Amino acid sequence: MAGRCYDQWQVGDRLVHDIRRTVTETDNLLFSTMTHNPQPLHLDAEAARASEFGQILVNGTFTFALMVGLSVGDTTLGTLVANLGYDKLVMPRPVFLGDTLRAESEVVELRDSKSRPDAGLVTFRHVMLNQRDETVCQCLRTALLKRSLA
Repeated sequence: MAGRCYDQWQVGDRLVHDIRRTVTETDNLLFSTMTHNPQPLHLDAEAARASEFGQILVNGTFTFALMVGLSVGDTTLGTLVANLGYDKLVMPRPVFLGDTLRAESEVVELRDSKSRPDAGLVTFRHVMLNQRDETVCQCLRTALLKRSLA
């Protein structure tokens, strides 16, 4: 089990996740079509070239999902009861094909569960950065995590 239980976290804990990912055209195409998102900025090179971005723009929901996915192994893998919400999601910069992305996480809040004595709530701030260390996505994720058995 790679993730940590509720009582193993402290506010202020910071993680730099090791896995990085270079976004490919296939990633963007498959994610956009799987989610039935026909936005020309994601799928039509000519329309994207005529936009203010001048090139294909990676689907923002892919960027968000990748950010959370990159964090799971170090945060909640095997300890998660449920994700309870995602808040304050922002995407301050665009992501383009060929960008290499990495994620960082910080624990910003801990709360005992009122209804589950065997679990607690951890709120993470997840941040996705590109190869220039620019923030491209950020959110708060509240996760209900198991307590350790000890």
